[in-house]
Formats: sequence, structure tokens, C-alpha cells
Amino acid sequence: MHPLFHYINQYALISEEDFEIFKSHFIQKKLSKKQYLLQEGEICKYLGFIVKGAMRKYYIDEKGVEHTVNLYVENWWAGDRESFVMLTPSAYNLDAWEDCELLLISRESTLKLRNECPAFNELTLKLDEQSTISTQKRITSSISLTAEKRYEDFVNNYPHFTQRFPQHIIASYLGITKDTLSRVRKKALKK
Repeated sequence: MHPLFHYINQYALISEEDFEIFKSHFIQKKLSKKQYLLQEGEICKYLGFIVKGAMRKYYIDEKGVEHTVNLYVENWWAGDRESFVMLTPSAYNLDAWEDCELLLISRESTLKLRNECPAFNELTLKLDEQSTISTQKRITSSISLTAEKRYEDFVNNYPHFTQRFPQHIIASYLGITKDTLSRVRKKALKK
């Protein structure tokens, strides 16, 4: 069965008939490693469901430093929701960290699916709830936890990410330097 079908059924029961309607709104896309799905200044025209591969979302500050905002792997949605919903230029870059296979959905298709497929509304509600909770935890972590605790939480919550992304990307995601991450990892290995 299709990976997207399994994914949806984790959040909302969808019949095979409704899934065919749902699936018809997606476009298949392959990205090579380091290829962009979205670049700063563009409007995010699609959200992507990752069937295979890994991606990252980042921005570059006024000093030219990259800051990783999100990391994505299989069965995750990638995109810039603000740009997608508001149709405004994105502040982010979204690139493939590995070769990727994606299913893309446009804003227009998401609006149509709201009327055609009740399971889509249930899915988006649950994903929005999870996203809000995740964002709250990330903000709290960033402003109140030590680098050691942030890394420990990261490894506990996303153990597979440590195999998929290099240390400098993980350090950027955690808001710490590569040297700090190296020190934290060495300390954690000694425990």
C-alpha cells in the first residue's frame, strides 16, 4: 500500500476510495541532493510529503550564517507554512540533504480537499496540533535548557536524525556551535 495512505491512517481513517481522491491532488517530484524545493524570496507553492530522503529548512542571517530551522525525513511534511498560506515571499531555503522523492500538494489542492475529503480536515487538524506542541517545546528548550539537555532531548526524540544529518547541521538546529556539540557528545559518550 502507498506510504501516504499508511501515514494518513495514523491520524484519520480514510477509505481507499477517498485516498484515490486525495492522491489525485499530489504531484510526484524527485530532488537530487542539495537541490532546492524552495529558496528565500520565493513563494512556497507546494508542501511536500517526503516519501524518501532527508531535507532541511534554514535561513541565512545578515552576517551570512546559516540557521537550521527544521529537519525532515520520510513521512514528514516539508515547506514554509507561512509563505504557503499567506502567499508571501519565504524567508527560508528548503533543500534536499539526500536524494528525495516527494509528493507535492498546492494551496489550491489543499482548499479543494477540505470539501472533498473529510479525512483531510481531520489530518490537518491533528498535524496543526502536533506542530503547535512541537514549536512550544522547541521555543522552551531554546530559551531555558542547557546545550547538554537540548542535545539529549534531540537524541531521545529523533535518534535517527543523528545518522542522517552531519554534526554542523544538528548544531545549527540546536542553536549551538559545532565545538559545543562536539564537547556535549563526548561528555554524553562517557556517561
